[in-house]
Amino acid sequence: MIYTVTFNPSLDYVVKVDNFAVGEINRTQVENIYPGGKGINVSLVLQNLGLQSVALGFTAGFSGAEIERLLQEAGCRCDFIQAGQGCSRINTKIISDSETALNGQGPQLSKEELQKLFTKLQGLTQDDILVLAGSIPASLPDDIYEQILELLQPACTRVVVDATGDLLLKVLKYKPFLIKPNHEELGEFFGRGPLLNEEDILAAALKLQQQGARNVLVSRGADGAVLLDENGRQHMMASPKGKLVNSVGAGDSMVAGFLAGYLKTQDYEEALRLGVAAGSASAFKDWLATSDDIDKIILQGVTNK
Repeated sequence: MIYTVTFNPSLDYVVKVDNFAVGEINRTQVENIYPGGKGINVSLVLQNLGLQSVALGFTAGFSGAEIERLLQEAGCRCDFIQAGQGCSRINTKIISDSETALNGQGPQLSKEELQKLFTKLQGLTQDDILVLAGSIPASLPDDIYEQILELLQPACTRVVVDATGDLLLKVLKYKPFLIKPNHEELGEFFGRGPLLNEEDILAAALKLQQQGARNVLVSRGADGAVLLDENGRQHMMASPKGKLVNSVGAGDSMVAGFLAGYLKTQDYEEALRLGVAAGSASAFKDWLATSDDIDKIILQGVTNK
C-alpha cells in the first residue's frame, strides 16, 4: 500500500476576479474549493491513475471534516488524526492580473497527537511506500522527517521525500527510495542559484545520491525532468508543449505519476515518462490531472532528450 503524509492539510479556496483591486469590494467570476496539501495531491493523482493510497496526517474542526469529505468523494482512503484544537487551515488564492495567496496557519499539534501518527507508521512494512511531502507546521519539531525515517528503518519501508532545505538533506543518510527536488531547490542545496543545464543538474543529483538517496528525480518545469536512478543510469525527459495554467500540484502529480509508472512496470524510464506526463497534465489545467488528461499527454508523446 502507498501511504501519504500531509502534516498541515488545507481547504484551498481558489477564485478568479477581473481587475482585482486592493481595498475595494471585489466580486468573483469563478470560485472552487479543493482539498490541499502536497501529500493529499499525491493521493488524489494516484487515485486518478487507478492506484489506491491512504492519506495520513492531521485535520481539525469543520474545515478538516470538509477536507476528508472531499477526499472520500474523490475515492481516496483517509486515516487522519483529529487534532483537539483549532481548525485545518483555509488557503485563499486570488487569480486576476496577477496571483495573490493568503495561507492559514492550521491547528496546533500536541506530542500525544504526533505519537498517534508514529503508532500508525509503525505498522508499515517493506511492501509499503510512504510519501512525505511538503513543509511542517511550527508546532512540530524540525527533525520530524528524520524521526519518521529512523522509525521505519527496521521495516525497510520505501520512503519518498519531497521537501526543501534541511527537511530533505537530513534524511539522506536513511537512504530514501526517491527524492524530488526541483532545479531551483537543487541549486539552493549547494549554495547556488537555479541549475539550468543538465550537466550541472546531474552533477548535483549525484552528490545527493552519494549522500544516500537511491533515486533522484529533478523537476525542471517547462524543460521536463532528469532522473538519476539507483542503478547509475541517467534519464532525461522533455516536457510536452502546452500553456501553463497552474503550477500548484504539478510536482506532486509528477511524484504520483512516477510511482504509478514504477509500480506498474518496474522500469525507471517508464516511471519518468508517466511522471512527466502527469506533472504536465496538471500544469495545463486549473486543478489536478485526471487519467484522461494524462492519457492525452502520453498520446502526444513524452520523449527522451
